[in-house]
This record gives sequence, C-alpha cells and structure tokens, in this order.
Amino acid sequence: MKQEITMGSLFSGSGGFELAGSIFGIRPIWASEIEPFPILVTTKNFPEMKHLGDINKLNGADLEPVTIITGGSPCQDSVRVWTVHEAICSVSRYGS
Repeated sequence: MKQEITMGSLFSGSGGFELAGSIFGIRPIWASEIEPFPILVTTKNFPEMKHLGDINKLNGADLEPVTIITGGSPCQDSVRVWTVHEAICSVSRYGS
C-alpha cells in the first residue's frame, strides 16, 4: 500500500514549495504565512490547504501531522533590487 506524502509549509510565501511538491504528488496540508498577497495566491492555487497565519502563534502540538515540513527563508531584509546602472556596471566589470 502506497502512503500519501503530505506537506506543511513555514514562511510559505506564494507557494513555491507547495507547487513543486504537488507536481510530484505531494499534498500540501497547511501553511504559515502573514503577507496578504501571497496568501491570496496560495488560497487560489491550493483551496484545500489550511492557512495558519503567524508562525509565532503556532503550537506544533496542534498542527496536523505531515510527512514533510518545508521552510522558505523570510527574505525581506535580504532582497536587493539592482538598478539598471548597477547591473550594467556589474556586467562590464566582471564580464558577461
């Protein structure tokens, strides 16, 4: 008998792990995310998945057991958008 593989996602974002997992038959069960737009995206793409909100308010003992727990890196502080000028200078400095 084949066991179903299930997933829980922390810092879910727009559901990249959920999408990749679902392509391989992994069923997303729950996700923790606080940003409204990514929650809208995953709600549309995975309507059966439970949205649990803020990770700081979760109690692991209360979560539905899953086979896999994924975690995206909270990246707001590490995202850097390059200007066109910086990109051109970088390419000319280091080659293409």
